[in-house]
Amino acid sequence: MVAKSVAAVARRAAVVRRAGAARRAAAVAQPAAVAQPAAAAVVAQPAAEVEERTLLVTFLRETLRLTGTHVGCDTAQCGACTVHLNGRAVKSCSMLAMQAEGADIMTIEGVAKPDGTLHPMQAAFKENHGLQCGFCTPGMVINAIDFAKRHPDASEQEVRESLEGNLCRCTGYHNIVKSIIAGSKAMAAGK
Repeated sequence: MVAKSVAAVARRAAVVRRAGAARRAAAVAQPAAVAQPAAAAVVAQPAAEVEERTLLVTFLRETLRLTGTHVGCDTAQCGACTVHLNGRAVKSCSMLAMQAEGADIMTIEGVAKPDGTLHPMQAAFKENHGLQCGFCTPGMVINAIDFAKRHPDASEQEVRESLEGNLCRCTGYHNIVKSIIAGSKAMAAGK
């Protein structure tokens, strides 16, 4: 089997481990990062070897142990594996790890501030009961942050359309939509 280095991805992998039951209580509150400016301090890791056919989601979960990125369908249908790649939301089950070499990657673990303060979108999901079982929540939050940056004053209909490709099997999306609208407003206000 051929193995190639994904040194740039691994170098940027910032695994900031934090203790505390409160931090682990909600899927939206699991800080650690694969680098994103101002998201968390970058802690260098040694280069990692990865098979050419390894999916980015597999690399993140199994090699870097960033398990907040979930595997739901392996067909890019559900959005549970959504991460930020160079600041844009992408489904990590639909790309190879090697395709991300040199890119800035942020998983749900890197969304909160290093001191544990939730990102405004995470706080909005918590305050508006936008999570049910929590399985889809990391992908929803990552997608919502990207959407809110590009559409800070989106209508409810636009928010609902942005959720296409992010499935929640627990709810009718009402509280998720409320959460994204509230999170977008908080992000625009600089909270």
